[in-house]
Amino acid sequence: MTKYKEIIGTDIETVTSDPTTTGQVWYNESEGELKTRNQFVGNAWSSGGNMNTARYTLAGAGTQTAALAISGATTPPFARVANVEQYDGSSWTEVGDVNTARDNLAGNGTYTSSLAYGGFAPSATAVTESWSGSSWTEVADLNSARGYLAGVGADNTSGLAIGGDNPGSSPEYLDLVESWNGSSWTEVNDLNTARRYLSGTGTATDALAFGGGAAPAAANTESWNGSAWYEVNDLNTARLALAGAGTAESSLAFAGYTTAGVANTESWNGAIWTETNDINVTRYNLAGCGADNTSALAFGGGPPTVVSTEEWNADIAVGAWVTGASMNSARNALTGNGTQTSALGYGGNNPPVSAYLDLTESYNGTSWAEVNDLNTGRNTLASSGVDNTSALTFGGAISTGQVTNTESWNGSVWTEVNDLNLARQSLGGCGTQTAALAVGGLNPSQPEARRAETESWNGSSWTEVNDLNSRRRQLATVGTTTAALAYGGEDGSTSHLGNTESWNGSAWTEVNDLNDGQNDNIGFGVQTSALSFAGENDPVGTERWNGTSWSKDQDMITGRTNGGGGSSGTVPAGLAFGGGPPVQADTEEWYGDGHVTEKISSS
Repeated sequence: MTKYKEIIGTDIETVTSDPTTTGQVWYNESEGELKTRNQFVGNAWSSGGNMNTARYTLAGAGTQTAALAISGATTPPFARVANVEQYDGSSWTEVGDVNTARDNLAGNGTYTSSLAYGGFAPSATAVTESWSGSSWTEVADLNSARGYLAGVGADNTSGLAIGGDNPGSSPEYLDLVESWNGSSWTEVNDLNTARRYLSGTGTATDALAFGGGAAPAAANTESWNGSAWYEVNDLNTARLALAGAGTAESSLAFAGYTTAGVANTESWNGAIWTETNDINVTRYNLAGCGADNTSALAFGGGPPTVVSTEEWNADIAVGAWVTGASMNSARNALTGNGTQTSALGYGGNNPPVSAYLDLTESYNGTSWAEVNDLNTGRNTLASSGVDNTSALTFGGAISTGQVTNTESWNGSVWTEVNDLNLARQSLGGCGTQTAALAVGGLNPSQPEARRAETESWNGSSWTEVNDLNSRRRQLATVGTTTAALAYGGEDGSTSHLGNTESWNGSAWTEVNDLNDGQNDNIGFGVQTSALSFAGENDPVGTERWNGTSWSKDQDMITGRTNGGGGSSGTVPAGLAFGGGPPVQADTEEWYGDGHVTEKISSS
């Protein structure tokens, strides 16, 4: 058998605790296992600034940091808009409108020099407009009026109008291609496959056309060498109404429609398409632009229409969710505290076994073990605590309604201590065993069922302090009694809140919202560095807080709501467990800095 030293040239280091060096291989003496640590480097979509006007069937031009969003339509109700917006890498600004409002048009060029052509206004149009950086001017029309076409080109002096559709014409789905020379359109060689709702990337002399079709969707990809189209390798996922960005040698294809909207993203290296990380907001009839397959922008789309913008950056260190050991008892509406290597999970709901569980399990980073039960079985309770030796739990629901019960864990048993002032369930909790916060929640017996009350625990009793600004339940809360963060939830009128509030020890202040509102979400971290994950609105969604704003991060492996998490962990290392529906026992470990410890064979 070949030995590690014979391959690598050095022996394996023996350690008593795991190091953090990327790529290092070592033997953990206390665990009796050979391990390696790898840096997860990958591609990621992150949220950019929202557009001013939500729309779909629009056109795009430019790069990730200097883009144009051109015309399109709003819905509901459906209405064509002439609006044009410029993106500077962080925000969109309204600029001069096109002369002809239309949907399903094409565009190409840059932030200061671009073309818009074709579309429906309301019938198929051949209108072409040129952008000078400050205004639009009508120029020579396409030879063939059409919509659902693709466009590529470097600026307003060159371009290709590819494929499309003119309803009522024969044939309806077109293989027509026209080339723009700065003053007029000329028909050139046709596509091999006639289609509409396709996308394209590149220039007038070196281009790629992909996707689209009629019914069903096509995966066909064709490459243009300046004089003819030739078939190359297909997309992995056939789709209509997708977007693209890049060049003929380095492109992205993202989102679109199969039998429903899809989030798939594929990267083209000049020869083949490779599936990579999905876009965060599933959509079709969107616009896209970008320099190549390492830098792109996606914006708009629907239905319903969206204002969201996403930025694609390749080859960056990203976080990762990794499967951990399952709990002994599947359940949802539970809570927990601790870290990735030392956590507790307790309470919850698992009908028909019991809707009000007292079960407690302890996690050591490798496996869950059943330990002594709560004194009062309940679900939708809250928690605080730093590890599996020290915890506090409070509130929740039993068969007769909400409770004030508070229990303290000393590493072996739960002890009843002084109650909350207000009975409630679905509340948030954070802090330690001796210094905790109880935040928001639900009590239907009160005039307003959703609560804003905050109570502070000093190790012996609860004291009411200043309320949240927004009443809500099913929120996530992290931090300490002097520096906390509360986010997500629902208030009875809005199911998925993005509201985020920061606590300074005496008052709550509203700060930047989550990108995607959530309720029944889970959180861990501290006031300046936190994670929000899972929830009813997006069961796999993950967002990261940097102290100022939220950004999208890698999705979970298993979607869930009403789960538990290691709320006192730091963002580089967290834990999620349980949840539903249906009730789950799954555990996932978060490695926020991209480092993941993987067991490997010791042979």
